[in-house]
Amino acid sequence: MLIYVSGGSGSGKSAFAESLVVRSGLEHRAYIATMVPFGAEGQARIARHRALRAGKGFATIEKLRGLADINVPTGCAALLEDLTNLFANEWFGTGEQDGDPKTAAEHVLRGLERLKSQAALTVIVGNDLFSDGMDYDAGTAEYLRALAALNCAAAAMADQVYEVVCGIPILHKGNPDIKGARQP
Repeated sequence: MLIYVSGGSGSGKSAFAESLVVRSGLEHRAYIATMVPFGAEGQARIARHRALRAGKGFATIEKLRGLADINVPTGCAALLEDLTNLFANEWFGTGEQDGDPKTAAEHVLRGLERLKSQAALTVIVGNDLFSDGMDYDAGTAEYLRALAALNCAAAAMADQVYEVVCGIPILHKGNPDIKGARQP
């Protein structure tokens, strides 16, 4: 099963995604961390997320890029935090795909397929970066269009899609009664 959870910054999407994994009842839990820790703010966000999942049985796997070669325990519950960071790392990181949104998206989607094939439950966290009403330069606009297409592809792959607004999960796709993925 694949669940996609999206929301704005501070919406509660990460806590909700973690609760889906914990409530699944699956013993083995993998947390795939994708954030590059830039500066004090980045370190603080990482520390906050570690504190949120402390005592919940997660094994952390740092995977900044190259998700297509990930190995998680077969039948585990996997939480990918998050799709936006992974895509940025693939697009703007070092390697042959730098600056190529299509190749970066293909890398990410192959990784999601691999993760889905190994885990009994995969929960992907995404970010809503599209509601600010700002006008951006051409490069940023291209990135946002490519990210939006990737988010749509991830949602299309998903069995369930949630949007979290002010801590309230809203089911947009799928059956809310599937074990481990009920709305609170």
